[in-house]
Amino acid sequence: MVASRGEALPTDYDDDPGRFAANQRATSRFSAAGDIHPLVAARLAEEGARPVLDVGGGNGVLGRLLADAGVPAVVLDAAAYVVQAPRPAVRADALALPFADGVFGAAAALWMLYHFADPAPVLAEVRRVLRPGGLLAVSAPSRRNDPELSAVLPNWGRRLSFDAEVAPAVVGEVLDVVGVTSWDEPLVSLSDRAAVALYLRGRGLSEPAARDASLRVATPLRVTKRGSLVWARRRAHD
Repeated sequence: MVASRGEALPTDYDDDPGRFAANQRATSRFSAAGDIHPLVAARLAEEGARPVLDVGGGNGVLGRLLADAGVPAVVLDAAAYVVQAPRPAVRADALALPFADGVFGAAAALWMLYHFADPAPVLAEVRRVLRPGGLLAVSAPSRRNDPELSAVLPNWGRRLSFDAEVAPAVVGEVLDVVGVTSWDEPLVSLSDRAAVALYLRGRGLSEPAARDASLRVATPLRVTKRGSLVWARRRAHD
């Protein structure tokens, strides 16, 4: 059993769409490695399993990459911006996936399981709709992500219900973990206070709070990213 976990992050995608947009802009502008979506899309395309379900797929970043690779995919998200994702896109709850058993060859749940106090039922739903042997990719930040900004990020270091520290064990309770990739590198470069403010906005601060916090940060700044990508499979006889 996994030790007691921390708090679930509240969902703000419909209440504060500017926060999510800022996070995407900051990632594209300031991250040397970008996000993990291209890596996941390449692995799923190589896997050859079709179709792919992208749970919590947002506005379709992974869905577009899969479409470009000729991989049929369904993007599912509870937030309204799923209408921006490539079709087919479904607005639905990850705890009650509106699909029959065993219809997907692979799946992804990237940067989303920390929104659930207990991620296990979501993983069980994904397992249900995967075919036996189907591959799943999940990702999570470390609770010690962005250490250079710990003084201005509220609740920095708190345990999450699903973070890199517990992700392999949590996933392993439901599926067979077949690989874990972790990172701990200075991947983000913030050249000035405007860049810091945009980055902090994407990390959950309001625009005024992000601007104020940026005044307390020396620039230029390299920010260390810490997290994990977990690969797992539905057991062949599950």
